[in-house]
Amino acid sequence: MEDAELVRLARDGDAGALGVLVRRHEAGMRAVALSLLGYGPDAEDAVQDAMVTAIGSIGAVRDPVAAGAWLRSVVRNNCRMLLRARRPQPVADAEWFLPPAGGPEEFLERAALRDWVWHAIGALSETDRLVTVLRHFSGVRSYEQIATVCGVPVGTVRSRLSHARRSLLASLRNTADLAHPDSAQQIGAREREAADAMAAAMRGDFRYVVDDLWWPDAELVAPVAARRGGTDFAVRGMECDLEAGVRQRLISVVAADDLLIWETELLSPSSDPEHCPPGAVWLHALSGGRARTVTLFHPVAG
Repeated sequence: MEDAELVRLARDGDAGALGVLVRRHEAGMRAVALSLLGYGPDAEDAVQDAMVTAIGSIGAVRDPVAAGAWLRSVVRNNCRMLLRARRPQPVADAEWFLPPAGGPEEFLERAALRDWVWHAIGALSETDRLVTVLRHFSGVRSYEQIATVCGVPVGTVRSRLSHARRSLLASLRNTADLAHPDSAQQIGAREREAADAMAAAMRGDFRYVVDDLWWPDAELVAPVAARRGGTDFAVRGMECDLEAGVRQRLISVVAADDLLIWETELLSPSSDPEHCPPGAVWLHALSGGRARTVTLFHPVAG
């Protein structure tokens, strides 16, 4: 099958076609990386980043016949970023899912590709899965913020993301032609659950939310404020916000087997527009489907 046909099928959500396309050009992509970076882990990282970039931005290929050249150009750009990063200059690493117009979430809603990627993410270790989901599917994107949420050094975040990238690519390459479980049902159920929970919390019924969705000995952790406590602590915090006139609006939900992320917009009272940060991330570590630990974090853009 010609590259142009593979690109067309991949744009329509055919994970197998995208897997064939990437495998076909992998040798050429690696040759570009080696010519610019030499042998070593940086060259391999540049190739792997380009492979995952292809998952999220195949729609950006202007000339499907030249898909191989496009993939090699992605590798070349990744190499340039790595070369700049070797100097004393902060350069962010390449995003895995460079967004088409609607962003990665819209692209991954194409059922086959969405299920393919989430199956691969589900196969990661618990620690690798956490940093991966935070980095690419939440508002907690910087290494520093992820380190704060996870309670680990920034260097550990970097190493976990690097390991996760390698594991994810291996899984994607090995499972492109397989059928994967439908992730939409789980995500949809969690979205409805989160919407109902936030509506109840805004009515002053957060206690019932905690009783339904958290384990009795669950803990709420606020890492920036260095505060933590049990369910009573969590309920009191929500009640204080409501008394101050603060409201929250659910923005998005990300769900995996053992973790759940709610992102909310925080709305300060008109009398005190700077009362609270603009948003919050609720990271639920799940056990048996209920929250064992909830980390509450306020990401800062930039």
